[in-house]
Amino acid sequence: MSHQLRYTVNCSLLFTELPLLERPAAARRAGFSAVEFWWPFVEAVPPDRQVDAFVNAVTDAGVQLTGLNFFAGDMPGGDRGLVSWPKRSSEFRDNIDVTVGIGERLGAQGFNALYGNRVDGSSEREQDDLAVENLALAARAAARIGATVLVEPVSGAERYPLKTAADALTVIGRVQTAYDVPNVGLLADLYHLAVNGDDVNKVIADSTDWVAHVQIADAPGRNEPGTGTLPLDQQLTALEANGYSGWVGLEYKPSTTSDESFGWLPFERR
Repeated sequence: MSHQLRYTVNCSLLFTELPLLERPAAARRAGFSAVEFWWPFVEAVPPDRQVDAFVNAVTDAGVQLTGLNFFAGDMPGGDRGLVSWPKRSSEFRDNIDVTVGIGERLGAQGFNALYGNRVDGSSEREQDDLAVENLALAARAAARIGATVLVEPVSGAERYPLKTAADALTVIGRVQTAYDVPNVGLLADLYHLAVNGDDVNKVIADSTDWVAHVQIADAPGRNEPGTGTLPLDQQLTALEANGYSGWVGLEYKPSTTSDESFGWLPFERR
């Protein structure tokens, strides 16, 4: 990889052969200084001791937490966020302070607010209006610690309405216009965008200024770079040339062991 961007290991997809609290130390042993997670608890407001154990695991490993997802429901069961889900909106709101609180303790700068699937019994307009309101609430909370709320297009979830960068940018624009919060940005997962048929090179050319975080996996397969056909190095180089200087999240499923799956990245680049 020819660019100079820094990598952060997504410990919700990597090192899953280990218990969650052992994964930050495994990332450190593999040569990385930063990790990110999806929501690492089963409920929106976990017991304090669980939160403390998570914070201590990251701190003790000597890595930085770069990002965290807000509570997104039952991900293995098909949920993809609560932001636009009327029946569960209150859980999202209850989760905001917990998520930002963990971020404050560990220095995280980005919080991914998964938008949520379309649900029966609510109109798209009702869901979208609610999402704008919830994203603004989250952004105001994140602003207290100088952090950004991320909006992500996702693949593989038929009823998730944000498929392309343009879909997400429309939502971000609505939030910024309605609530005057500047700290809402695009999570550009180059895997999801490619799989959904977005023109990733055009997104990078036109919208790098909106990109607040980047994640990568190769396609097909969502495995480590080099296992598929995506021009990830070229795209990261273009992002950097256009002014992106943030983290690159390694959010892929290792095709072998997690440690072996880092073979594409020389140790000194980690």
